[in-house]
Amino acid sequence: MASFDIPLSVLDLAPVASGSSETVALRASLELARRTEELGYHRYWVAEHHNMPGIASSAPAVLLAHIAMATSTLRIGSGGVMLPNHAPLVVAEQFGMLEALHPGRVDLGIGRAPGTDQKTARALRRTTGPLSADDFPDQLRELVDYFTGAADIVAVPARGNQPAVWLLGSSGYSAQVAGLLGLPFAFAHHFSAENTLPALALYRQSFRPSSVLARPYAMVAASVLCADDDATAAELARPAALQFLQLRKGAPGRVPTPAETAAYPYTDIDRAFLDDRMSTQIIGAPDTVRAGIAELLERTAADELMITTNVFDPKDRLRSYELVAGL
Repeated sequence: MASFDIPLSVLDLAPVASGSSETVALRASLELARRTEELGYHRYWVAEHHNMPGIASSAPAVLLAHIAMATSTLRIGSGGVMLPNHAPLVVAEQFGMLEALHPGRVDLGIGRAPGTDQKTARALRRTTGPLSADDFPDQLRELVDYFTGAADIVAVPARGNQPAVWLLGSSGYSAQVAGLLGLPFAFAHHFSAENTLPALALYRQSFRPSSVLARPYAMVAASVLCADDDATAAELARPAALQFLQLRKGAPGRVPTPAETAAYPYTDIDRAFLDDRMSTQIIGAPDTVRAGIAELLERTAADELMITTNVFDPKDRLRSYELVAGL
């Protein structure tokens, strides 16, 4: 495994490539989980996204059940479950079942954002009322109560089978809540790099020791892509960068092919957006990536680094994780 002094973990978005299918993407996720376990990665999380043609992980609990069966030592978890989308009882039952089936291996990473557009969020929640994450603390308390037995309803098999609970965030709100509750915190540096240091500082300042943690534990999720040389890595990174640009333009799609990426009619504003996007990522040959990771860890003092890699070809993604493991 890599020579860094902290654990390295995996965040998988189950990317769907142009011309491919969700089935291929999910099979690639299983292959990646098996291989990263062999390489010594610590945990493997999958994200919740909806109405996103380029991301196959819409049902984290289902995908995690398959990954857990395909592995034996890797911690598996959600990065994360967007709690406002779901009844806390359902989340408790799903992750209590995962913990009962795979004791001591399950993380329940919880987010406050919907992770989708407003129309899709309403379809998930089955309500036409206003959508707000302001009741998040109450939802979180209700969720934990199902695991501990403090709720009026006996949630089977959640009661007595509580996974490790994490709070996820891309701003200061969840950082502060995680600190006040004494929970581990994972920050989404890969899409909110400008907020990373302020959020981590707020988490550590707000932290109160709990039965879970005596001291703060912060994980940073970063976009990392490693290839044999810098130029190859930059080329491999461009399709996912274009996919993100299209998302920001309101046209989410699958990871473009290299040919589609080259042929896209970029404006000067598009190119500036892509340059800014890629500047927050760690992209390059092994020496470049080693230096980038070391610099990020020095700035953030992270206790753990979670790596997400999004490319057109699953083989290139697998190769990147192999190279990082050898740093």
